[in-house]
Amino acid sequence: QVQLAESGGGLAQAGNSLRLSCAASGRTFSIYAMGWFRQAPGKEREFVAAINWGGGRTYYADSTKGRFTISRDTAKNTLYLQMNTLKPEDTATYYCAASLHNFYSISRYTTSDRFDSWGQGTQVTVSS
Repeated sequence: QVQLAESGGGLAQAGNSLRLSCAASGRTFSIYAMGWFRQAPGKEREFVAAINWGGGRTYYADSTKGRFTISRDTAKNTLYLQMNTLKPEDTATYYCAASLHNFYSISRYTTSDRFDSWGQGTQVTVSS
C-alpha cells in the first residue's frame, strides 16, 4: 500500500554529516507515523527515530539523541534523517518505515512490529 525508497547513504568520516531521504508513494494519506531503523552486520535491527506524520512530534533513541534529527515534508511525501557528528558505531544499513496504525504516542513507534512498510535500505559507513 505504501512504497518507500531511501537515498543519501554513503561514506563519511567520523565527525562529519550525512542526510538521508525516504520518498513515500502509494497510499501516503494512510500514514500515521514514520521512522528510521538501522542494522549492522551481525546485530539486530535497532530503532533510531520516529516522527508523527500529522503533528510532527518526534522520538529518538538514546544513542542518536542530540546528533540526529528526523523531519518530514508532507507536501513532498518525504522523510529525512539529518545525521551529524557521525561515529563509527553509526555504520549500518538504514531503513525507513511507515506505520498505518495510530498508537497514540510517538514513543510507541520504537519496534519493528509497529510498522507496515519498509524501504530497501541505504548503506552508511563511517570511518574512524
